[in-house]
Amino acid sequence: MISILLIQKIAELFLMMFLGFAIVRAGVLRSGDSVVLSKICLYLIIPCVIIGAFQVDFEKKVQAGLLLAFGAALVFHVFLMILCRVLRKTFRMTDVELGSVVYSNAGNLIIPIVTGVLGPEWVVYSSAFLVVQLVFIWTHGKLLFTGNEKIQPAKILLNPSMIAVYIGFFLMFSGVRLPGILDGGVSSVGDMVGPVSMMITGMLVAGMPFRRLFAHKKIWLVVFLRMIFCPAVALLLIRLSHAADLVPNGEQVLLITLLATMTPAASTITQFAQLFHSDAEYAGSINILTTLVCIVTMPLFVALYYL
Repeated sequence: MISILLIQKIAELFLMMFLGFAIVRAGVLRSGDSVVLSKICLYLIIPCVIIGAFQVDFEKKVQAGLLLAFGAALVFHVFLMILCRVLRKTFRMTDVELGSVVYSNAGNLIIPIVTGVLGPEWVVYSSAFLVVQLVFIWTHGKLLFTGNEKIQPAKILLNPSMIAVYIGFFLMFSGVRLPGILDGGVSSVGDMVGPVSMMITGMLVAGMPFRRLFAHKKIWLVVFLRMIFCPAVALLLIRLSHAADLVPNGEQVLLITLLATMTPAASTITQFAQLFHSDAEYAGSINILTTLVCIVTMPLFVALYYL
């Protein structure tokens, strides 16, 4: 049942990507206009997603589940940092390739997927993975594209997404809720994350010759590592640790973590590539191929999880 729901949700995402592709091919917009959407997504839509995810009551059951989700996300990201160093030395991978392997599209896809597959009451647990990935992607991920630029803590701690995390934690811990109109506005903007991210990818793909989608020599290595190797390691770690037994809802919480790790390559990497003048077309190619592959791999890993 969950696998079928996943396939339906992924099909919806492909439709959104096609709309971005079509609007460029129709001559309404240019492929380069997606940079504006990238900035809106990074600095406005994703912060609204984060704030919305924390609008829950901080009960003991939620506390235990969040601690488990944070722990699982942290362990997996530490593993990815180690993997990144190995891949750079072994395969001489570029910043776009490394970022696409290490960072999943959880920030854009996990909330609509969890909402559609498990229900809105489970969304809060996906926020744990999002917060951990957010910290890493604005430190390690950004450094991949800026080279030897020194980490500036103020820019990391005060970027819009991190500010949204602070607001979200305050709202959850204090029990304060956003007023109805403000809450509705934030939720409506956050609901745009899936469509906007997929349209950005579609617009980028529309601007490149189709043959270039498969032209890069290491693109299939990146797809294998992102869509098969990383989820397989996450599944193995979950099974060997027996962490699901630690809390009453552990199986569902760790399924959400697994779903976050098995999503396609992060659209944020494409957006970073645009903003920092790296190979955005290549990043878009990786994003679209991993999205194609996830039609098979995500339902497969969910089925393996329940074996």
